[in-house]
Amino acid sequence: MHTGKLIRDLRQARGWSQGRLADELAEHSGTPISREYVSRRWESCKSVPSPFWLRHLAAVLDVPLAVMESDVNRRRFLSTFAATTVAPGVASDLLAEGFSARLRGAGPSVEAWADTLATYGADYMTLGAAEIQKRLAIDLAVIQQQCDSPRMWAHVSRLMTLYAKTFPGSDGDKAVAWYRMAAESADRSGDANTRVWVRGRAAIALGYEGASLPVATMFADQALAIDDRPSLGRLNAIYGKAHAAAIAGDGDAARELDTEGRRVFDRAGSEDGEASDYAVPYWRLGVFRSLLRARLGDESDAVVAQDEARRLLPPTLPRFATHLEMHRGLMLVRAGDREEGISYARTALDALPPEKHSLTLRMLMEEITRPAR
Repeated sequence: MHTGKLIRDLRQARGWSQGRLADELAEHSGTPISREYVSRRWESCKSVPSPFWLRHLAAVLDVPLAVMESDVNRRRFLSTFAATTVAPGVASDLLAEGFSARLRGAGPSVEAWADTLATYGADYMTLGAAEIQKRLAIDLAVIQQQCDSPRMWAHVSRLMTLYAKTFPGSDGDKAVAWYRMAAESADRSGDANTRVWVRGRAAIALGYEGASLPVATMFADQALAIDDRPSLGRLNAIYGKAHAAAIAGDGDAARELDTEGRRVFDRAGSEDGEASDYAVPYWRLGVFRSLLRARLGDESDAVVAQDEARRLLPPTLPRFATHLEMHRGLMLVRAGDREEGISYARTALDALPPEKHSLTLRMLMEEITRPAR
């Protein structure tokens, strides 16, 4: 995109005329500039603003200077934060919020973003993907203007990871691309725990969904290599790799990883009362293990995991109870009773209100109904 077209689009997103932009630039820079200059020189694409004016354009339009200076950064910024969103109208909301005047030198603090992360972690457990996705898209547009410290990179990497979860893992153009950017952002934080968590969360998300298995394994291996200390990130990575192994037919590797994962949980698992996407309490470990053992055909172990998870699962999280019921449907299919297994799983899914459905549940239903090879 030519710089002139970018200037026009950002100006229009704010509802400004060319004259208003010229006035804002003149006030910010202390140098007179006319509406005609904006129109005939820049927005007509006849010339590119000088470095002096690029700095002031970035300031008054509330975008990173790198976006104004580099066509590569510009394409990545605009396509990533607008074109990948599903809901119609998200792009305009994103621009309106992300480029709002209130951000001039006064964006949310690091502590405020930490609170936002905690809220998303809890909301993810109960809300639908579409609602989370729209909110996250807007917040990502805001936070990208503040990535000027390791702690902010840590926050943005976790937001990106959650955003990736709102797309089906089978859609490599979106989910996997966001997981990769989240990992890159985590690296910029310099924090080993964040680097491991982001990769581990990507691995368990893709492995549990049965999607992009080579990528799930790659993220898991990266997480395990970064730091060998017990952590939630390492736990997620182990079970992501275990699910990928189970689906690939390597039952021995999957079972060994399950054993290792239980040892890590004993040292790093979350408390039972934690209900957040950033937590792995015992009931959530049971959900991981329930599907893993169902995929392996280990019926008795799967039932034990399901019963333990159900015993501790908060009643406020019915979506995860549906996961456990659908795992039983998968077990029936794997045991040879395909018709009953599909019926059992579909009944469980239909009992959950549609607004509570997740992309992961739909992918699990597809796995259960998929013809045997």
